[in-house]
Amino acid sequence: MNTYAKYCPNVFLAKCTELHDKGETIEMTTKYGQTHDCIVFNLVGRDKDGSYYYSVVRADGYNVQERAKAKAERYQKWADAAESKSSQLWEASNEGRDFLSLGEPIKIGHHSEKRHRALIERNHNRMNKAVEVGKKVEQHESKSEYWSKKANDINLSMPESLDFYEYKLEEAKIKHEFYKNNPDKREHSFSLTYAKKDVNKFEDLLKDAKRLWGE
Repeated sequence: MNTYAKYCPNVFLAKCTELHDKGETIEMTTKYGQTHDCIVFNLVGRDKDGSYYYSVVRADGYNVQERAKAKAERYQKWADAAESKSSQLWEASNEGRDFLSLGEPIKIGHHSEKRHRALIERNHNRMNKAVEVGKKVEQHESKSEYWSKKANDINLSMPESLDFYEYKLEEAKIKHEFYKNNPDKREHSFSLTYAKKDVNKFEDLLKDAKRLWGE
């Protein structure tokens, strides 16, 4: 059985008992017992027990971006449902609007007193509930927006990270060289230090990307 083993944040390797070829499709089993097909890329390592560790991607194309898209769609669906519910409650809170708009006072001891008070209380409760549900709309929409932005992220779990980090490293090197040669253009005293840290960061990420997805 082929299982997952964490390599680094966001990246899980296929832990296999047998050797596999690059491009081969293998069945993976999650810790929850779910299975799906994955495509083998590179042999990343082997442990003392004889297990082989490969970088893999889902054969169906599901990745962190697709996961983010699905989350964004789900939260937006919940937001739409909550907005519809809030509108219904708000509309319901107008029960007896024509009567209440007359400003008739509650007639104490009259047979209409109980109905009058119940009407006001129902409408009050509906308005409060509409406001409460409206807050959920904002929360769901905020999360939907967050995951929509994440849908464009690229990380080490994706073969695309190889080209991406090559570009980011080159960009970081240009920025570092610019600050190095133009001290007067530095935004603050740590500009050069931060630029060098970015170079080091993307060098490490590119090294991992090559190990995972390079030829």
